[in-house]
Amino acid sequence: MKLRKVTAASAVVLALAVSVTACGGDKKDDGASGGKKIKIGIKFDQPGLGLQKPDGSYSGFDVDVATYVAKQLGYQPDQIEWVQTKSADRENALQRGDVKFIAATYSITDERKQKVDFAGPYLLAHQDLLVKKDSDITKGTDLNKKKLCSVVGSTSAQNVKKTIAPDANLRPLSGYSECVAGLQSGAVDALTTDDSILAGFASQDKYKGQFKLAGLKLSNENYGIGVKKGDSATVDKINKALEQMVADKSWDKAVKDNFGPAQYKNEPAPKIGDIVK
Repeated sequence: MKLRKVTAASAVVLALAVSVTACGGDKKDDGASGGKKIKIGIKFDQPGLGLQKPDGSYSGFDVDVATYVAKQLGYQPDQIEWVQTKSADRENALQRGDVKFIAATYSITDERKQKVDFAGPYLLAHQDLLVKKDSDITKGTDLNKKKLCSVVGSTSAQNVKKTIAPDANLRPLSGYSECVAGLQSGAVDALTTDDSILAGFASQDKYKGQFKLAGLKLSNENYGIGVKKGDSATVDKINKALEQMVADKSWDKAVKDNFGPAQYKNEPAPKIGDIVK
């Protein structure tokens, strides 16, 4: 009989412990606001946008935007866990729940909107050219007979060859860093991708003053913050945070800090919520 009482009491204690643990787990991290940690997807290899530095810290415009948004959601910088999200895995990362949101040069397209929801846009970029500061390339047709670099798998260089410079000599390399190094050495004459990415590379200390953007605006790329499909509550919160970032001029400061050395002529902050739905 005594044994039964002890067993019953133990069961009650165990049940209470499980209940308390479960409640505590609910409060630990709701992934939206006030939680202990939040996981945010960024690029790790794009200077000026999303870059993991040798000391383990992170910098770039996307990082600054994401940090500001996270703070508005209730998270301090030390509560952010940065997760590398490569372009090909962004939709999957959101669907799996690996991250709460993604800020990684994520252009809003109709195709992507079928798979994820977007907050923003928070930056309007354009496909452009990066050339040496003393280059005579000032318009698209100047690329005929010139060596044009872009990364393997990118459509940027092919777009240029198809639409404005059919005689351009394409030089696909494995990454933008290789293209920039080739531009510096003279192995290529120009590099093409989004102007924000080009400005980020050109703003690196080792390249300051060596390059310029041609300013051709070959396409419109509206960068949005990707959120798991159906999570409208988080989209609304992020949009409010972005509106606040623009209103208090933090957005302007982030643009200047990350792209200023390249003399990037950025577009004004886009209207939040425009083109997203």
